[in-house]
Amino acid sequence: MYQVVPGGAGGTITDVIPKQKHSRDTRPLVGAGVIGLVLVIAAVTAWCYYIASLRKAELLKTQLLDLNKDGYIIRNQGGSIVFRMDFRSGTLDLDSCSKEGEILSCSSTTDRKLNFFIETVRPKDTVQCYRVRWEELVPHIPVEHAMTYKFAHWYGGAVSAIQHWPISISGQEAPKPFVTSDIYLNRNEFGGILESYWLSSNATAIKINNSVPFHLGWNNTERTMSFQARYGDSPFNPNPGEAPCAELSYRVCVGSDVTSIHKYMVRRYFNKPNKVPAKAMFSYPIWSTWALHKTDVDQEKFLEYAANIRKYNFTFSHLELDNRYTRRYGDFEFDQTKFPNATAMFHKLKSDGFLVSLWIHPFVNYDSENFHSCVEKSLFVREPTGRLPALVRWWNGIGGILDFTNPEARDWFSSQLRSLRSRYGVSSFKFDAGETNYLPWKFSTRTPIRDPSFFTRRYTEMAIPYNDRAELRSGYQSQNISCFFRPIDRDSVWGYELGLKSLIPTVLTISILGYQFILPDMIGGNAYLNHTDGNRALPDRELYIRWLELSAFMPSMQFSIPPWEYDSEVVEIARKYIALHESIVAPRVLELAGEVLDTGDPIIRPLWWIATGDETAYKIDSQFLIGDDLMVAPVLEPGKQERDIYLPAGRWRSYKGERYEIKEPLHLTDYPVDLDEIAYFVWV
Repeated sequence: MYQVVPGGAGGTITDVIPKQKHSRDTRPLVGAGVIGLVLVIAAVTAWCYYIASLRKAELLKTQLLDLNKDGYIIRNQGGSIVFRMDFRSGTLDLDSCSKEGEILSCSSTTDRKLNFFIETVRPKDTVQCYRVRWEELVPHIPVEHAMTYKFAHWYGGAVSAIQHWPISISGQEAPKPFVTSDIYLNRNEFGGILESYWLSSNATAIKINNSVPFHLGWNNTERTMSFQARYGDSPFNPNPGEAPCAELSYRVCVGSDVTSIHKYMVRRYFNKPNKVPAKAMFSYPIWSTWALHKTDVDQEKFLEYAANIRKYNFTFSHLELDNRYTRRYGDFEFDQTKFPNATAMFHKLKSDGFLVSLWIHPFVNYDSENFHSCVEKSLFVREPTGRLPALVRWWNGIGGILDFTNPEARDWFSSQLRSLRSRYGVSSFKFDAGETNYLPWKFSTRTPIRDPSFFTRRYTEMAIPYNDRAELRSGYQSQNISCFFRPIDRDSVWGYELGLKSLIPTVLTISILGYQFILPDMIGGNAYLNHTDGNRALPDRELYIRWLELSAFMPSMQFSIPPWEYDSEVVEIARKYIALHESIVAPRVLELAGEVLDTGDPIIRPLWWIATGDETAYKIDSQFLIGDDLMVAPVLEPGKQERDIYLPAGRWRSYKGERYEIKEPLHLTDYPVDLDEIAYFVWV
């Protein structure tokens, strides 16, 4: 029905909605319409949120990495998870995240601003890398990421007192400074040779940037390793003038197999030696006085030791006069009571064909005649204010430790070594210590250092003029110091705690960290009181023989307790393995040593090096390879004249002449190995 509504002068006819009266029967239809409209709006809203979430999910993926607010995972090309890192120092605000090209970045957590990014880098077809950085903008807030290690076997990091291969983690440890330490005296710390680098059996590697104030912890219950950057309660320092804002930055790389990804990481991130040490160091044994005479060595004993080496017709690289030949620690003159005519002694040794190396250290004890002058010249590491020298305690007393960031201290130390060389014809030096645990907790140096382990690096540089025959026991970013690196003293025991069983895991770990010229401490261990299997004077005879056999297949051999201290049979076994080392091992090692200069590849290699997909090979810690073609399987258990041997697939010939042409790995159970034998196999 329409109505005529008057309007204007002439009036206008207008359409209007007819007036209707709703009946009681139409009201449910109106309610249903309202509900329907609400449902439509809800559906549209949900769809919008869904589309937005898809876009956010796409944003938070980059190549094979998925980021979430609490961490990220990385997959390999096959889609399997190979790496997981959780954020422990904050939860990302994903709304602050954006992606530009290959960089995914976030600007805040749920409660503060930060700088965070992950950049995808593909340096080669078989390798995918991710640069990760979490930078705090507020001082004194630590950054902590927790890496799950349950997906694979892991290798690298640092030498330790109880050494396993792969890494074996037990218990829980809050993150502590990842710095060099003397693990003979501090057995729960990290060792004297370390690098912030780890490698896994699923072809994943992580390298922490050297600029990070890095602390490492672990939790075996959660199966995580904690990577933390902090300045609070730490020996690390920010750069002068910078606020102590922590930054955790590192690179994770994934490859096709464990060997190829390690080769990539070594070539990209590790220093390389620039020369090969003296050939004689590889070919002939070093003879040290330490384990036999300790600090009681004197001129008569030293000359007698040399005479016996010649008497028993042993070859030698050089003779090492160890602690202690000076009257006080920090002196550089021979103790005239113990060495009444050092000049004549050196002339005698030279005429008998011996080169001589001297033990040396970075300490000057307070009772040394050099202490006062070093204080006056400001040559020592100082307390935090820099006004006074810092006294330190080491295993031979109390004194100052030379500041090798100070050019004057380096020059003074170098001049003392040059004087010994020129006066006596000393061939080289055994550089002992160098670990950061001998520095005060808080200290200052002439050149400020952020990372305490950089002190270790500076100390290792003092060996460069003597690197043909020098020996170091600590190292940090020191792979280009072309010297032999020696693991910390071994006890004369069979086990994994600084014993015979620790030797292969330790050498493999050092090799993975880029140190290839390795001197595996003294045959039989150091025979320390209460740390020796056998009587107090000598290590157990069987232990000594098995240690000797293993050392013959290392890059270099070092005697201290001489074979003639036992019996004629041990003397003959020693001659046999010195000859075997010279004829079979040394030529192969020298060939590989030349390749190290270009590649950095290990000389001593784990079995997985040639068996990259072999789960069993990942866990073997009692066999090793020299190059790709010489496999060694020593006996490491007391009372055994047999052992199980794992042969990777291939064509092998045993030292007994047996041939194995196998397409699958082979277990040789209870393979007989007499006391005077070591099992080894050559790739045919």
